[in-house]
Amino acid sequence: MIKVLIVDDSAFMTAAVRHILSSDAGIEVVGTASDGMDAIGKVKRLKPDVVLLDIEMPLMDGLTALSYIMAETPAPVVMLSGLEEKNASLAVKSLEHGAVDFIRKPSGTISYDIGRIRDEIVEKVRIAATVDVRKMALELPEESYRLERLRTATRKSIVVIGASTGGPRALGKVLSGLRRGVSAAVFVVQHMSIEFTASFAERLRWVCPLDISIARDGETVAPGKVFIAAGDSNTAIERGGDGKAVVVTSVVHATYPSIDHTMESAARVYGKEALGVLMTGAGSDGALGMKAIKKAGGATIAEDSSTCVVYGMPRAAIEMGVVDEVVPLHGIAEAIMRMV
Repeated sequence: MIKVLIVDDSAFMTAAVRHILSSDAGIEVVGTASDGMDAIGKVKRLKPDVVLLDIEMPLMDGLTALSYIMAETPAPVVMLSGLEEKNASLAVKSLEHGAVDFIRKPSGTISYDIGRIRDEIVEKVRIAATVDVRKMALELPEESYRLERLRTATRKSIVVIGASTGGPRALGKVLSGLRRGVSAAVFVVQHMSIEFTASFAERLRWVCPLDISIARDGETVAPGKVFIAAGDSNTAIERGGDGKAVVVTSVVHATYPSIDHTMESAARVYGKEALGVLMTGAGSDGALGMKAIKKAGGATIAEDSSTCVVYGMPRAAIEMGVVDEVVPLHGIAEAIMRMV
């Protein structure tokens, strides 16, 4: 059973979320809290497997409570909040401060239609329960390459980095390690809803020395630029009429952009000059993309299990046999720079 603590100052929302979680036979609600201070004490006492935490609450807000929880009694935290789009930066900030994921209430602080996202809530609670929060610090002193360091004669001109759960913090670490003047374009495909993409890109600009923007249809792919895939569409790369690579976006009926889609397009256009990097996240998105890059003669890197918040996507690619190097988080930027 997955034990869950619900933290929300609305009695209606608490009852509604309890009903949603209790509808799953594998989840048990072990307690509720009405503010951040109450939550901190109950996390210590109840030791839940997952905490569902609102942001806007009296006495102590959710972000402050999150900081205390991660510092004193670390537990997987999923933010469940009715933030307006103008406050989307708070969602990204919560992920940087240790939250595993973020769920937006469909109709604001008190969402009477919360049942619409029942499946999303249950799925993200289940994923959060698999997270090892000891890895949230993202700092390990020892390198742990499991495969031979790839020595490639072909300099890589395109890098596609895919991530999901745990990705926002990890991507900040990797992009901050890339040096100005890098001779490759970088595409970042993070599983994230569209309303948070702009804030995510803005926060990355604070730590990364490269030019960062959200990928736009028809934009020319240039070295030293980082393109962030928009949350509501797939992003691909094609050759334009003048032979230069351009970005092509297509709206899809899916929650998140596809890592496979972007990697496969990079393999078609760049061949052996493509580099795929697959980081923390649940599921297997990206494994087929890495396979396509390998088949085209390119190179691939997967994040080591020792630093993955969720070791789903990298493991899927490794088990498929399409990974050249397995690298802990703190070594990924160096490995990318070595190949480009």
